[in-house]
This record gives sequence, structure tokens and C-alpha cells, in this order.
Amino acid sequence: MVNNMVMSKVNVFEVKAKLSEYLARAAQGERIVIYRHNTPVAELGPVQSVRTEPRPIGPLPGRPTFDVPPSFFEPLSDEELDLWEGKESSDLFLKAQSSKVAETKGGYGTPAGRRRRRRRS
Repeated sequence: MVNNMVMSKVNVFEVKAKLSEYLARAAQGERIVIYRHNTPVAELGPVQSVRTEPRPIGPLPGRPTFDVPPSFFEPLSDEELDLWEGKESSDLFLKAQSSKVAETKGGYGTPAGRRRRRRRS
């Protein structure tokens, strides 16, 4: 099999001005390299193959299959739902936060409008 491939080199500006023409040429099998400032940035070409038949449903040939047990479709218990939603861990965090007394901590920042200046050594 002989594969004769034609390749054109064009500038971005030219492709923008004549996009339909270059798409038609690419559909006929021509490969077009798009340049920006004499540097290749993209390649426009034909699509190799397009699926015409529908995809098969089911497992792929040669691949193992698995069975879903009926318990998979049963509803989760409230405890399991809480674990999935992260409610237990957040409830513990909220309990720990509510037991602390609000404290003011100094040194985290300067009051608005005041900035410290560093001395240069």
C-alpha cells in the first residue's frame, strides 16, 4: 500500500481567513501544518476513521465479567450514610470547637491602617 501524503505549511492568519477551504483540503487527505511566527503550532488533517456501527453493549471480548450482588442495591443504614457524608467527623470537630472558650490571640496581624516598617540594617 502506497501512502502519498501531501503536507502544506500555512500561517495562522491565512488559515483564519480561509478556514473552510483548508477544512475541505484536510477532508480530502491533505495534512496542513499551521505556523505562528515561523514556528509550527498545530497540524490539521483528516480524521482517520469514524465509527458507523453502534457500539456493542456488554463486556469486551476476552475481558473478565463480574456479578453485582443484590445487596449492592439495598439502602445504606443511617450510620453508613453519615460516614459517607462525613457527618461523624464534622460533629466531633464541632463538639471540640464548642467546648473551647473564645480567646483573643495577639500577634496574628496588625490593626487596620497600621503597618510595621522594618528597619534596614
